[in-house]
Amino acid sequence: MHPHIHARSTPTKTAFVMAGSGASMTYRELEDASNRFAQLLRARGLKPGDHIAILLENHPRYFELCFGAHRAGIIYTAMSTRLTVGEAAYIVENCEARLIVTSRAMADLAAQLLPQTPGVTTRLMLDGAAPGHEPYEAAVAAMPAERISDETAGGDMLYSSGTTGRPKGVWAPPDAPQIDATGPLINVCQNLYRMGADTIYLSPAPLYHAAPLRWCLTTMRLGGTCVVMEHFDAEQYLHLIEKHRVTHTQLVPTMFVRMLKLPPEARRRHALSSLRVAIHAAAPCPIPVKREIIEWWGPVVWEYYAGTEGNGMTMVGAEEWMKRPGTVGRAVIGKLKVCDDDGAEVPAGTPGTIYFAEGRPFNYHNDPDKTASSTHRLGWTTLGDVGYVDGDGFLFLTDRKAHMIISGGVNVYPQEAENLLITHPAVLDCAVIGVPDDDLGEAVKAVVQPRDMSLVEGDKAGTLEAELIAFCRASLSPIKCPKSIDFAAELPRHPTGKLYKRLLRDRYWEGRANKLV
Repeated sequence: MHPHIHARSTPTKTAFVMAGSGASMTYRELEDASNRFAQLLRARGLKPGDHIAILLENHPRYFELCFGAHRAGIIYTAMSTRLTVGEAAYIVENCEARLIVTSRAMADLAAQLLPQTPGVTTRLMLDGAAPGHEPYEAAVAAMPAERISDETAGGDMLYSSGTTGRPKGVWAPPDAPQIDATGPLINVCQNLYRMGADTIYLSPAPLYHAAPLRWCLTTMRLGGTCVVMEHFDAEQYLHLIEKHRVTHTQLVPTMFVRMLKLPPEARRRHALSSLRVAIHAAAPCPIPVKREIIEWWGPVVWEYYAGTEGNGMTMVGAEEWMKRPGTVGRAVIGKLKVCDDDGAEVPAGTPGTIYFAEGRPFNYHNDPDKTASSTHRLGWTTLGDVGYVDGDGFLFLTDRKAHMIISGGVNVYPQEAENLLITHPAVLDCAVIGVPDDDLGEAVKAVVQPRDMSLVEGDKAGTLEAELIAFCRASLSPIKCPKSIDFAAELPRHPTGKLYKRLLRDRYWEGRANKLV
């Protein structure tokens, strides 16, 4: 269950390949490179339990950093490349990183971090060093490729996306000290998805996000091959499935939407017959979108519900989902519990806060209050989502608590309107939020990215607004429908598909003493 095993048994097999540049590593090369990085960490005085940060685009040396840190017992934080200087400095300081690895592509941000991150003692840069940084390539080349003598498992401490506030570092201790020990995700990938040495896994998302990083590392622990896209492009994604005979992949619903809106000839151009499992997660998928994908791709589509916290997981395949449209499945890690605001369990079919019992423990780094607020008095933990479980144990999400709109004393969860709006042919992306309203406290508003901005030029904007509101009211109760719609060239989405609703809300609540959301 580790590249060091595959480096012995299949040393020349490709561990990963970058889709755009074609850069790749064999298992032998990955093993040697990760050993050199582990040796470098020890040479710079880092010991098990210390922290490092990785500020890097999807780069061919990403995985040697993660595997090298892991085998040295280091806690590593993969950071978003889209952070502001203040956000990046906060994470580097909050995770107490002693070493940071970045690249020439990130040189401007890295330079601005220098005076704001005094706790960092070693700064390494790939592809050419900027002032204040050492060349990574030279530093690791001076190290031996042998395994360090005190190997012990480290792990990632990733930060939440900040969609509902300040990012929090999530730390779950390793399941065992051995670097090749199995774990819950490996068990799910092996037993449910039949992943193994014959797996070719296509990853279209940024590696600093939990799912792309962890599933790529798991693929390589199982001896498969990863194909990593530097950036997502809908038609290129389809081309890569055919080119590499991809067997497994993972996406987010916005990627489905982009592919479904390709011209029919572009969708038909690529053979997808090698695909055995297409997993999606990270955000709710509108039912019509998922139905259309299943009709196109067949019963290979799987969905799971989980979070960076890794405290539990539900899973559902296409056939079960078609019988219960909208479900995110039954628990495969942990046990589901749904509770009211007082922490009492509610009957099947009743919405409440979703908890996982008997799941993997975690804590929010340096934030005991946040950890405590996510923990039930019986030790169960929650991601803060709202939903219900039916009589057969299938979970249905309604929304995140933080996205709830309180309009005239009525709780409105905006997911239903969002799921409906995204199916309109004029809509490429959308978000539904609560905005200030003198009578209702909050009013429901939609912010829409049109398929083409020419659709909202001049007087056309009012016409499309009225059309979309009527489209919603034809299917939903008026209280759930937007009272008004604004149009934007792009919504503030994380590259993984998660929407920064907080940023949208802030535009409308600016200057107010308090916010009702």
